[in-house]
Amino acid sequence: MQKLINIGFGNVVLQSRVVAVVSPSSSPMKRLRETAKDGNNLVDATEGRKTRSVIITDSGHIILSALNTSTIIARLEGKEQQT
Repeated sequence: MQKLINIGFGNVVLQSRVVAVVSPSSSPMKRLRETAKDGNNLVDATEGRKTRSVIITDSGHIILSALNTSTIIARLEGKEQQT
């Protein structure tokens, strides 16, 4: 059975497909985001809120989330985190 991770607002991603969870503020992440947008590989799961983390999948898709990077990492590790 494959485990789904909630990345905010009812959106989920398969845990086994996640390669990296990174902060969106660096220049390389901004370029990666633009490249993914141009190549139709960008998934915006922020519901119009500020992007706080970028999830990179093994399929090359870039997923934007409004959750903090630390929150998503804790969920990937199976730990509960108080907000």
